[in-house]
Amino acid sequence: MFENLSERLSGILDKLTRRGALSEADVGEAMREVRRALIEADVALDVVRSFTDKVRNRAVGHEVLRSVTPGQQVIKIVHDQLVEMLGSTARPIDLEAPAPVCIMMVGLQGSGKTTTTAKIGKRLGDRHKAKTLLASLDTRRPAAQEQLRVLGEQNSIDTLPIVVGQTPTQIAERAMTAGRLGGYDVVILDTAGRTHIDEPLMLEMAEIKKISKPHEILLVADALTGQDAVNLAKSFDQRVGITGIVLTRMDGDGRGGAALSMRAVTGKPIKLVGTGEKADALEDFDPARIAGRILGMGDIVALVERAAQDFDAKKAADMAAKMKKGQFDLDDLADQLRQMKKLGGMKGIMGMLPGMGKMKGQLDGFDEKVFDRQIAIVQSMTPKERRKPELLAASRKRRVATGSGTRVEDVNKLLKMHRQMADMMKAMGKKKGGLLGGLGSMFGGGGMPDPAELEAMAKSGQMPQLPPGGLGGLGGGMPTLPRGMTLPGLGGPKGPQGPGFGRKK
Repeated sequence: MFENLSERLSGILDKLTRRGALSEADVGEAMREVRRALIEADVALDVVRSFTDKVRNRAVGHEVLRSVTPGQQVIKIVHDQLVEMLGSTARPIDLEAPAPVCIMMVGLQGSGKTTTTAKIGKRLGDRHKAKTLLASLDTRRPAAQEQLRVLGEQNSIDTLPIVVGQTPTQIAERAMTAGRLGGYDVVILDTAGRTHIDEPLMLEMAEIKKISKPHEILLVADALTGQDAVNLAKSFDQRVGITGIVLTRMDGDGRGGAALSMRAVTGKPIKLVGTGEKADALEDFDPARIAGRILGMGDIVALVERAAQDFDAKKAADMAAKMKKGQFDLDDLADQLRQMKKLGGMKGIMGMLPGMGKMKGQLDGFDEKVFDRQIAIVQSMTPKERRKPELLAASRKRRVATGSGTRVEDVNKLLKMHRQMADMMKAMGKKKGGLLGGLGSMFGGGGMPDPAELEAMAKSGQMPQLPPGGLGGLGGGMPTLPRGMTLPGLGGPKGPQGPGFGRKK
């Protein structure tokens, strides 16, 4: 998300911080480069002009040009202006209404509306314990209603039974009745789409709105359509009256111009962004945190939220007890690798850590599938071999390599990495929970930090600092490592070197 824009803006602003004293001409030159970067990112021209004018007016002021750290002051101004352009504050889905709260999903065909409907249903259940009913009103697209039923079944969400021959308005009326009689907290209506906006579609949306009286009308728009998504939002808002926007496929849009333009052009908040196909690949759109990502400041709050979802207190306590005894077997290593995968892999973690975004380029050749291969190697061992890796003689290594579809050299590299990590874990015996506990240690305490507390820290500018010695405490490995330690595919303390285990061939 925003990868290209982030690289461009980080480079431009880095130049300012290295210059020391700044002149008005320096600021003007930087703003011209920022303007080009935003236009290349597909941000609407009017939005670009407004943004750069506001930044320039503030940046050439006396308090900046005479500042001890003028470059840093300009970065703060750019950050603040980005936050303002993106909507200033996060606007989550509003459930403050009498039950059942109706959420109406609208958008064009192919935007990911049905999948997003199921994702929101799962999110409301997991985070708010809301009893949710999904209803498909799409009678035009073949198997659309069946698709939502299957998605609901896969994610343990109730769906309205399909009645063949009913019109969308009849289904909406039946869904609201079922919501009231069934004691549901939320009813989500997945409406039909078209390949383009037409009058029959808008009339149908208006009729459904009249019947269901939705508390939220969310437009689902594909971020890959760029400025067309902005025009789409304006059209739907004029005819139906949307309350918010959900942008899908943000993981495939390195430019991000639609997200940057949409709030400024439509005045409607972006509430959620889809970042993948999985049911939990949906994130809150928080302007301050998104601005931090764009400027390479990371998003530690999002990283901790992801980790907290998978935090198992009992498993963390068991791991801490083993580490105090100097125990760290291959099953423990496999658990650490699985945790890293769940947090988005090496690149995902680095992109959210403060100051680490610029190091992601060191991982360009890194193959994230290395974690799967390493886990497969461990799973090809017997339980006794996992507990006592010293049993793995040459013949056993050949058997493990054959069983996991790898080479004996790969097995040797994994065993070497395990020995190094076991030594490190012994030194970390007082820190709890391996990878997830390591996140807690970044904040000077044990266990997982509270995301709400982190949010307050971020807003006050008091973001945590990484511990001395880097991120060795994350137990899955990150750059800045103890002397002599290597990571899967990261040839040594200075990052990827040579054709290591995790390098793409």
